[in-house]
Amino acid sequence: MEYECYCTEDNIQPNAILFNILSRTDNEPVDNNLNYIFAPRRCHCEMRRTVCLKTPGETCKTASDVLVKTINFMKSLPAFHQLPPKDQVALLRSCWAPLFILGLAQERVSFEVTDTPAASMLKRILLNCHENTSMQMEQPTLAGVNTLKSCLKKFWSLDLSPKEYAYLKGTMIFNPDVPDLKATLFIEGLQQQAQHALREVLLPLHPNDRGRFARILLTASSLNAITPSLITELFFRPVIGQTDLLELLTEMLFSK
Repeated sequence: MEYECYCTEDNIQPNAILFNILSRTDNEPVDNNLNYIFAPRRCHCEMRRTVCLKTPGETCKTASDVLVKTINFMKSLPAFHQLPPKDQVALLRSCWAPLFILGLAQERVSFEVTDTPAASMLKRILLNCHENTSMQMEQPTLAGVNTLKSCLKKFWSLDLSPKEYAYLKGTMIFNPDVPDLKATLFIEGLQQQAQHALREVLLPLHPNDRGRFARILLTASSLNAITPSLITELFFRPVIGQTDLLELLTEMLFSK
């Protein structure tokens, strides 16, 4: 689902000088004549409205526990260790975020967000911390968080059993479509085995629900709408700072 920005150039009203300074982008020149009588309002629609966790201490700890369980699950799969190290890293890069979201769903983790404090924007201006656009981190938006919460609710409505979660995770880990894999055929076979196991476990659990397998896979496909950067910035940036999360995950994967 796409979110359209309804903030238009027609939305113009008088603003304070400081508000105009905070509202301008890094590339806008400062008007030395201080002609700030009229200026566009900042966008507050879902697409651009940046948010952060309401209780970062508690939520980040819970998220970290889920992430550790996610990596440990991958390490517990004997077939995963049979893959070349480079394939393991490629699969990790591809699947860690969807697996983490499945972990949130399985643990029924709920969280709330709030608007990003305006003080952080003021601090950037006062300290003149203007970074190159390509180097800036993607800030979590309300639209992205709402998409994440929608996915979690879909999985909660399915009420998956631990075995269903386990085999679904297997289908997502062993993805033969990841670029530059060496053991593509072997990984494709592992994914087919995981899908078959998931289908088989559904029969005794839900004998009268023949469409459940398709609904599970369809719901899982919605995870692709959630970017790894959203997960990183929302749940882990307050903890790891500027450290590369993928490097940490790789170290965890190959640690004894």
